[in-house]
Amino acid sequence: MVPAQPSINISFFQPQAFLMVGIPGLEALHCWISIPFSSMYTLALAGNCLIILAVRRTPTLNKPMYYFLSMLAFSDMGLTLSTLPTTLAVLWFNYPFIGFNACLVQMFFLHFFSVVESSVLLAMAFDRFVAISNPLRYAAVLTNNVIIRIGTAIVTRATLSLFPVPFLLKRLNFCPGKIILSHSFCFHADVMKWACADITVNIVYGLYVVLSTVGLDSLLIALSYTLILHTVMGLASPKEQARALNTCVSHILAVLVFYIPVIGVSMIHRFGRHLPHLVHALIAYVYLVVPPVLNPIIYSIKSKPIREAMLGVLRGKSHS
Repeated sequence: MVPAQPSINISFFQPQAFLMVGIPGLEALHCWISIPFSSMYTLALAGNCLIILAVRRTPTLNKPMYYFLSMLAFSDMGLTLSTLPTTLAVLWFNYPFIGFNACLVQMFFLHFFSVVESSVLLAMAFDRFVAISNPLRYAAVLTNNVIIRIGTAIVTRATLSLFPVPFLLKRLNFCPGKIILSHSFCFHADVMKWACADITVNIVYGLYVVLSTVGLDSLLIALSYTLILHTVMGLASPKEQARALNTCVSHILAVLVFYIPVIGVSMIHRFGRHLPHLVHALIAYVYLVVPPVLNPIIYSIKSKPIREAMLGVLRGKSHS
């Protein structure tokens, strides 16, 4: 039963709650679908928590590369926790409602942690560039103070970019009865399309945020790897070239795991409106659930120090 709506003002209306959707067309299987979703959420939280603890408890990992990895794990945990309550509420308890203000809060944090993750991946690209192009000055360039400033700048950038978004939605007049979202969480593009008002400002500002954060970050990451390849090609032996590139493999995989679904979601929302709702839902879940699950796996497989430190945490030991 839909929560009672407030008295409708003819000139202005906002729903008390939105109705969320799990997996369109598979509602009868939500109980079974919740099992892999619960497993992925558990893996994401456990894996990223392990990375943070491993870096904190292992003195040999107190280096810029691993500090940035901790930031990536933190953003992955934030992204996971942003969608976990409503997704599992829909799949486990068939409770599809989210209050209007709660929806705006969830939307802010969902996009906030996405921007933070994109920024951290850019910082990690810069870390790899400095480590390969100027290894002798690596520790001097990326000091603890510099890393703290980078982390502060990342959080500040995401906050300032996304702070206006909920207020731009709050001012809109919505159509009574049109309260059904396309997912089990609140996306900016999904919420604003139900407004019975001019949403040009919302569209333009949303596009600006995407281009100035994720779009700009992806270009700068590509530029960083262009410079890295130029430096690597100048190394004397193929063995040195392979060793240098091998230090970038984990980061390249993390970049692909994040940006490919981001591009997919953007393309689907703008050019794939004719596609079945199931496709929209699956792409969105891949974007939000898969990177936090895969990143700890990628780094534990490709990085022996991280793998050993994570095992040490599980055994209740710390490495020196």
